[in-house]
Amino acid sequence: MEKFWKKPASVGPIEPVGRFQRFNLLENPFPSQPFVNKDATDNRINGKIFEMQIRMKEYEQIESNFLKVPQTDPSHIRLGYVVDTSYVGRGNGKSAFLVNLLERINREYCLDISEGINKCFAAYVAPEAGGRTKTFDRFVDLIFASIIDSNIINICLAALRLEALLTLKPDFEVTSHFPSDDDLIYGLNSEEWFSKNNLQPRELQKVVLKNDFLQTLPKEFPLYSSMRIFQSLPTQEDFKQYYLQQKKTKDRLEVVFSYLVDFFRAANFNGAYVLVDDFERIPDFQSSRQKRDFALELRSCLFDGLYTNAKIGFYNFFLVLHAGVPRLVQEAWSDSGMENRSPISPSLMSARHIIPFEKLTRDHAKLLLKRYLSEYRIDPKAANNLFPFEERAVYKIAELSELNASKILKMAFDLLDQASKDEKHTIIDEAFIESFADKNIIEDRPEEGIASANTIDLIDKAKKTE
Repeated sequence: MEKFWKKPASVGPIEPVGRFQRFNLLENPFPSQPFVNKDATDNRINGKIFEMQIRMKEYEQIESNFLKVPQTDPSHIRLGYVVDTSYVGRGNGKSAFLVNLLERINREYCLDISEGINKCFAAYVAPEAGGRTKTFDRFVDLIFASIIDSNIINICLAALRLEALLTLKPDFEVTSHFPSDDDLIYGLNSEEWFSKNNLQPRELQKVVLKNDFLQTLPKEFPLYSSMRIFQSLPTQEDFKQYYLQQKKTKDRLEVVFSYLVDFFRAANFNGAYVLVDDFERIPDFQSSRQKRDFALELRSCLFDGLYTNAKIGFYNFFLVLHAGVPRLVQEAWSDSGMENRSPISPSLMSARHIIPFEKLTRDHAKLLLKRYLSEYRIDPKAANNLFPFEERAVYKIAELSELNASKILKMAFDLLDQASKDEKHTIIDEAFIESFADKNIIEDRPEEGIASANTIDLIDKAKKTE
């Protein structure tokens, strides 16, 4: 039993209380490893600390060219590119931008942005490192996994059941039964709630299945499970298992680009945005033929195949590209006909479907540091916005970092960490930066992206439990 009270011989260092207090900071506000993991609990790395003012130009282009354009417009843009204009390397803030774009769209499902014209959700997709996502079928698996991860299927099931419930019981008091959105989603996906309120899911399901958009779905589709003997309330898990049961690539594509489209439309969504980060992880590992085949499949699913999505343009894809990636796939785009549908040529950077992701400026570096510092101030009114950094020091950091967001944040972390170790230092100026740069104390850590973080592969996990 000694294992319950014995301590290890070595423990990690405990940060001294008040180490950053003289800087009017609770702790070091900058990430020690400046990569984005949207599922992390630390706001320094999950993308929640974000200065939209830096990327307002890019956001406004997306808003005006995509989010506000009616999905019912046959010519609405179905494929867009967010293209980095900087060749410095990774870490220019594209992943953080996507995470915040994802949150902005899903906040009110685009209803507020489009003034009620569009109701769209967004899903985030990160191709796997090492070439595991070089085939189109694997790419679609990730899209489906992202849809599951977003919980949008549970949300749609709840919406369909609520609509049916109000049809059967017009006087049903929604807010008295469901104080919050989460309560509504949980309750209408719970057999326990139905039982407690003396409601029969089967009767509700009969009303749901009368929805016009559900009439062409196959009878094996999960929505029909409650109409069979001894079957329970259809759940998001049933949708996942149904997808995994489709062994042929063509059948899985039909689920994602036809059946799910009809299901989402039944729940009153008229579109969705699929945000694909680090797209170059796909073509980097493809042969010329694989690039062409991938582009052909993408064209079929988005533009001119027999899928419901190709007919109406429900899904809108954003491919996030590092500088140079357009040239990497341009030949495949041309050979497959994709260049006629959605040109990717670098010479078309002014086109509406291409969003240039501009290089940061020195003033952007100031905004970036201010944003992070403000999140950890002890007293927000007691110091200037950049303290303990002098303005010229921030410009120096930006210069040494080649105006790269990740490098700026990493250097700011290192400098503040060093300054906190010596009580004599209360200001970080140019001289302080130069002295530590000469000693190589400012570390050069490898850059990482959001897809480098630990993730759960829902598809592989489900297969192992079959």
